Amino acid sequence: MNNNDTILSPQDSLVAIMIAISMSEENIRTSELLAIQQVVNHLPIFSDYDLDRVRRVAQVTFDIFEEEDGLDVLFGLIRNALPEKLYETAYAFACDIAAADGQIYQTELRLLEEIRYELKIDRLFAAAIERGARARHMML
Repeated sequence: MNNNDTILSPQDSLVAIMIAISMSEENIRTSELLAIQQVVNHLPIFSDYDLDRVRRVAQVTFDIFEEEDGLDVLFGLIRNALPEKLYETAYAFACDIAAADGQIYQTELRLLEEIRYELKIDRLFAAAIERGARARHMML
């Protein structure tokens, strides 16, 4: 991406966060992939985003997770690429993807906690974002 496969755009960073939360439980569910696709296809922040980049960002994210300090590397790349005003957006997307299959697993909860910490999301704001994700993904 941008000459070097580890340089992310702001939109790439948002995609990487969503892929990372999906990868956290080592079993990427179809519902999570569909949720990522829906976010990228329908939200204004991705209106000029090249959809072919999703696959490339996914591969970069997988490769980074193979490294010993992969999560630290990923957060470093995300903080470098993502404007602070989009940190809450990134957390909201992560929450939506984690909730997309109707259940949030322990590994996802730990990664969400790490995202909150790394992106300095206020705990009250995080609770509101989490509650909204839960409400959007409730099942009968």
